[in-house]
Amino acid sequence: MRFSGMLVPTSRETPADAELVSHQLMLRAGLIRKLGSGLYSWMPMGLRVLHRITAIVREEMDRAGAQEVLLPAIQPAELWQASGRWDVMGPLMLRLKDRHKRDFCYGPTHEEVITDLVKQDVRSWKQLPINLYQIQTKFRDETRPRFGLMRAREFIMKDAYSFHVDGEGLAREYANMRATYQRIFDRLGVDYRVVQADSGDIGGTGSEEFHVLAGAGEDALAVSDAGDYAANVEAAACASPGPRPASSAEAEEVATPGKATCEDVAELLGIPLETTIKLLVVEGTDGGLLALALRGDHELNEVKAERHPRIKSPLKLAERERIKEVFDCEAGYLGVRDCPIPVIADHSAGALADFVCGANRVDYHLRGVNWGRDCPEPEVADLRNVREGDPSPDGQGSIRLLRGIEVGHIFQLGDKYSKAMELTVLDAGSQSITPVMGCYGIGVSRIAAAVVEQCHDEQGICWPQAIAPFELLICPIGLDRSEAVRDAAEALYEAARAAGIEVLMDDRGLRPGVMFADSELLGIPHRVVVGDKALADGEYEYRRRSEADAIRIPADHDALIDRVRAG
Repeated sequence: MRFSGMLVPTSRETPADAELVSHQLMLRAGLIRKLGSGLYSWMPMGLRVLHRITAIVREEMDRAGAQEVLLPAIQPAELWQASGRWDVMGPLMLRLKDRHKRDFCYGPTHEEVITDLVKQDVRSWKQLPINLYQIQTKFRDETRPRFGLMRAREFIMKDAYSFHVDGEGLAREYANMRATYQRIFDRLGVDYRVVQADSGDIGGTGSEEFHVLAGAGEDALAVSDAGDYAANVEAAACASPGPRPASSAEAEEVATPGKATCEDVAELLGIPLETTIKLLVVEGTDGGLLALALRGDHELNEVKAERHPRIKSPLKLAERERIKEVFDCEAGYLGVRDCPIPVIADHSAGALADFVCGANRVDYHLRGVNWGRDCPEPEVADLRNVREGDPSPDGQGSIRLLRGIEVGHIFQLGDKYSKAMELTVLDAGSQSITPVMGCYGIGVSRIAAAVVEQCHDEQGICWPQAIAPFELLICPIGLDRSEAVRDAAEALYEAARAAGIEVLMDDRGLRPGVMFADSELLGIPHRVVVGDKALADGEYEYRRRSEADAIRIPADHDALIDRVRAG
């Protein structure tokens, strides 16, 4: 294509409301334009990127045996009421009514719709397994849309759903989709990690996320520095501590006036923070209260806590007034001795001896406290966030914390939706069975922003060649003045097109500095400058976007095309 015929409104100014680098660069490069809060229009250059991402996703899904469908974006409320999610989704779901006052929603996801579709047309086990996918627009009414495409309200997603006679079939397709996703992200040319994850509102058991690594990532990832273990911090297991040491001190009460935090108490007493215990009081599933005991230097993992059968989900901390009523004490001084409610201790807290905790009396703490002697042995569970340097749960090395942007998520849903929506098929013995399902999502539009977040420098975007809007940019110097430059540039342009190279000719007749600045900003992987001086020597000036310096190369079309194809 020719630059003069494209709408590419590049800008040197950084938009004031754009916080992330990806948001700034995509606006400056003219890839997207904001329409409203969390709503973006794709401009021609950005849409080329989106189409190239989509093509890779579609090719690999087809290769894996999935079949493409296209489902309605607007969905009737009855489907969501049947699954029980009409109210569960809450304000994230955009609800609307038609002229007949019937309830609908703009689909945030399509488990209900696809289950209803299969229910209509799949009758026998012989028609299974089946994997249906779509690439389509979704809408989730985010409370605070921000960071451009990273947390937009409207976005493009590839969502696939598989149906199986049994769990073994589901496990096989889950492995197939996991390998498919790895091929997709390998082809995209980004640094990514596959991590264990929590299934969240989607439900089911067994799920993994695919994260593009980037410093601005919203998610913290726990990755072994010596093994294969990787998990979202929300789902990362903490290695069990060693056996509890023997007690060596007697419990005694010490005055800690005004010291209501473990940090303040440790400083006052001159002890390590990790020898203190704090209590967090939460609501239990039976309507009563529970005390969660953690080491003073650890943080509660709310996702893990919510999975505990005795802890109410969603997690809710007890009100201060209720705590005072039950303990007859302020929250900052609670302890495990004579605790009036059941205690669940994190593994690390349960492994402490001679620890310090509150005395259940304002301005006082206890030191030298031991489980089983000064208070009952607690129930123990994995309740805390993993930390940098913790032993890896697989026994291989230590944990490193990385930042990632979630761009894919695969689930083993089981029968959550098929059972709720009464999907059945006949098995080999003509008996009615409920199929089990898998769900596999990729944030197509989010990938574009995640790649920019990972692949950029001070001058602009550095697209991986597989998804760049163009592979080759031709910059003629003095196009309007030099017939030799014009002829050489046109000949190269036609040769590249004939070879199947995605090529852009900057025929705007601008000064070299402006052309080069736009070249850097747009991030096209290969740039060739055609000028009189180099042509006189039978050469072009060539530069890879990923390299600092330009070099002279022979003005040989075939050799240049080979360079571009090689990446």
